[in-house]
Amino acid sequence: MSDALLIDDRGGVRTLTLNRPHRKNAIDGELWNALAAALRAVDADDAVRAVVLTGAGGAFCSGADIGTGEAVHPRRKLQRLTDVALALHNLTVPTIAKVKGVAVGAGWNLALGCDLVVATPESRFSQIFTRRGLSVDLGGSWLLPKLVGLQQAKRLVLLADMFEADEAHRLGLVTWVREADEIDGFVDTLARRLADGPPYALAQSKALLNDGASATFAEALANESRAQPGNFATADSAEAYAAFGAKRDPSFTGTWAVPPPSSGAGVERPGGKHSTKES
Repeated sequence: MSDALLIDDRGGVRTLTLNRPHRKNAIDGELWNALAAALRAVDADDAVRAVVLTGAGGAFCSGADIGTGEAVHPRRKLQRLTDVALALHNLTVPTIAKVKGVAVGAGWNLALGCDLVVATPESRFSQIFTRRGLSVDLGGSWLLPKLVGLQQAKRLVLLADMFEADEAHRLGLVTWVREADEIDGFVDTLARRLADGPPYALAQSKALLNDGASATFAEALANESRAQPGNFATADSAEAYAAFGAKRDPSFTGTWAVPPPSSGAGVERPGGKHSTKES
C-alpha cells in the first residue's frame, strides 16, 4: 500500500489517513488508486466493523492534486475519482469523516460521502471548483441537493464560498463540531459504538436510508419489509432480546443463525457480500 495512505486497525475500527501533509492531503493519482483499493478491501474483511477517514498534518483534504502535470487522459483521471466515490458509497459498514483543517473541492465531497462528519471549530469547507474553472465532482452534484436541497446546493457550488464549521453544521453538512483537543476521543468513542453494533442491522439500515432518499414511500416500506426478516435470521436479534431481559449490554457478532442448506453453500456477510466460510 502507498505511504500516502496510512491504515490502522483497532478493535474492529479501520482508520484510513490521507498522508500528504505537504500538499494538505491533496489526492494525486497514486493516492486515488490506493484509497479506492483500501475502501474495496473493507467489505472483504469481516473484522472491520467501522471506518474512520481522516487526514494527516492538520488538514483533511484540499481536493484533487491538479498540479502534478501527469500525462494521463482526463477521462482516466476522473475515473479514479469515480472509483473512490462508488467504493465509499457502497461500503456496508458505517463511515466517519474526521475533519481537521480544510476540506475543499473533492476533499469536502469525500467527507460528505461518509455517513457521519465530525469537525473542529477551525475546520473550513468550500466547493471550490468554480474558482478553479471546474465543475463539481466526486458525487457533489448528487450528494449536495439531497443533503441541503437544490437551492442551497447551487449556492454552495456556484459561489464556491468558504464556510466555517458552525455554518456547515447549521446546514446539516457536519454532524458534530468538537474542539480540537476533544475530536480524537469523540470520534474514537463514536467509532467504537458503531463497531460494537449489530453489523447486519447497521448495513441494512444504511442501505435503506441511501435507497430511501430517492424512493417513494411505498418503495421504502417494501424495502424495509424485505430487509427485516434478514435481521431476525441473525444471532444478534436473539442476543438483543436476551441482553434486554438480563439488563446487560448485548454482544453483537453478525452471525447468521439459520443453518446453511445441505448443499454446503456459503452464507452472506452483512450487506450481502458472499462468504464461503463454513458455519
